[in-house]
Order: sequence, then C-alpha cells, then structure tokens
Amino acid sequence: MIVAAVGFAPASQARIASGDTSVALVTAETTNELVAVSLPEGRILNRLPMPADPENVETSGSTAVVVSTRGAAVTLVSVRRLRVEKVLRGFGSPHIPLIGADDRFGYVTDDGRGELVVIDLVHRRVTRRVYVGLGAHHMAEDGSGNRLWIALGERADSIAVVDVSNPAKPRLIGHVTTREAHDLAFSPGGARVWVTYDDRPDVGVFSTVTGKLVRLLPAGPPPQHVSFGPAGGGGHAYVTSGDNGTLRIFAARTGRLLRVVRTSYGSFNLGTYGSFVTTSSLYRGTLMAFDGEGHRRLARHVAPAARDVAVATLP
Repeated sequence: MIVAAVGFAPASQARIASGDTSVALVTAETTNELVAVSLPEGRILNRLPMPADPENVETSGSTAVVVSTRGAAVTLVSVRRLRVEKVLRGFGSPHIPLIGADDRFGYVTDDGRGELVVIDLVHRRVTRRVYVGLGAHHMAEDGSGNRLWIALGERADSIAVVDVSNPAKPRLIGHVTTREAHDLAFSPGGARVWVTYDDRPDVGVFSTVTGKLVRLLPAGPPPQHVSFGPAGGGGHAYVTSGDNGTLRIFAARTGRLLRVVRTSYGSFNLGTYGSFVTTSSLYRGTLMAFDGEGHRRLARHVAPAARDVAVATLP
C-alpha cells in the first residue's frame, strides 16, 4: 500500500492542469471531505470540505453531485475548478446521486421520505420531488435514458420503475419484485439489469422487458456492487465484494466469469472510466485502479475511509 501525505493542496493545484485528463473523486466519510486524485498517477489534487457524512458521489465530467446523508445535504462541485459551487439543503435522508443522460438534471434518492429528488444542474436548484416508495436507495438508468430502476432499501424486496423520458418530470410507472436487492446496473444496450444482493453470494440478471430473473451468477460474499465498462469490445461487467476484497470481471453479454482480482479489504464501491475501473475501500481508505482486464495500475491510501468513487474524464 502506498501512503499519501495528508493535507490540502495549495491554491496552485486547485484547478485541474491540462495534463490531467482523468480525476477520481473520492468521498472521505469520516473526515467530511471530497478528495480529488489524478489518474492514473495518483496525485492528490485537492481536498474539499463537505457537509457531515459525505457517502456517495456521481459526476457528469463537469459537475459532481456529492450526497451527505447525516448532513441532509447535497453538494454541487465544479470538476474543472475543483471547488464547491453550491450546497443544497432541505433533504430528509439523501443517499444515492445519479446524473441523467442529458447531463442537465441530477437525481438523488431520499430514502427516509421515499422520494426521487430532481436537481437542475444548470440553475443549481431542486425542481421536483416524486414519491417512489420508502427506502428509495440505489438506482440505475437504462441506456436510452428513459427509465430508472430504484431499489427500495439496501435490502429491497421491490424495485420502483420510473419513466424519465422527460428528465425534468419523472413518473412512477410500476414495480419489479425481487429479494434483498442491494445495487443494480443496466448492461450495455439496456436489455438486462444486473442486481446484487444483501443475503447471498450471487448477482441476479433480470430482463428489462418482463422484469423476470434470467440467471444467477456467482459474485462473492454480499453485499456487492456492479458497474459496466467498454473493455473487451462487447463490454465487461465489474462486480465488487468488499468483505472478501475481490473484483470479479464478467463478459457483459454472456455472463461468463473472466477473472477474479484482489482489491483492498472493504472495497465495495467502484467507478469506470475509459477502459479502466477504480475501487474505493471503506475500511482501509485505499483508492485502486485497474485496466479493463484487471491488471492493477494504482493503489494509494487517500483517506481513513474511502466510501465511494466517481471518475471524470476531461477533454
């Protein structure tokens, strides 16, 4: 493990330099910071103070949305300038952010209120709240940007299906029954949704047309998280199991297990960029980066607890 020096970057480093094409944004939950790290070099660019308990982060490349659960706040960050643009308040128990396909609107699940909250990222304000069901938590958008699937709880028995074909006005259209669902992600093309669980070492692959389970894939001890990347032509699926420190790489189209890679213990969350994948360790504070085939390119300690990671690739 490579240990980074702790401290704020000087003002000269606050803006991303022209040579830094990708930046990992890591939520440091226990120190209430968002840590910006250049990839693949691993240079810490800045540490931005956040409202209490920053858990999850999502980015469009220009804007990052950071959710602070205990602080009941959502922070909008300029990725290029690495500075806080606005802190939005008035949430109950916000948890998961997602930025829509058009990059204009962001969505945040508020599980205590059972709401999907719409944020206009241009005008930096909340514009709508839609009730989808108590426990609204992890969510995923299909490839066309027309629908969201939202797990109602960290151990969800139901997934809310929301029409976002009008991004500013989401509309609840139904539910899919599952068991103890945790995280979910649409496969390339949007024909399948991969669902991880809180009670079993599998990933369930569901049809988006019928809502039915198609197959189960071995995934390591729960809970797991899943994301997709472009490596291998047809795309790879990456599944983390933080409690046994593994990253499983599957062929997205066939579900064939290609490789199992060791990660830092507690690496639950992950993010993809280009043909690379990153993981963040909640237990050890380690940011790791791998190429699409699972070869390690970076391992760096960035915080006492690195909850979530999102990667922005800049022009």
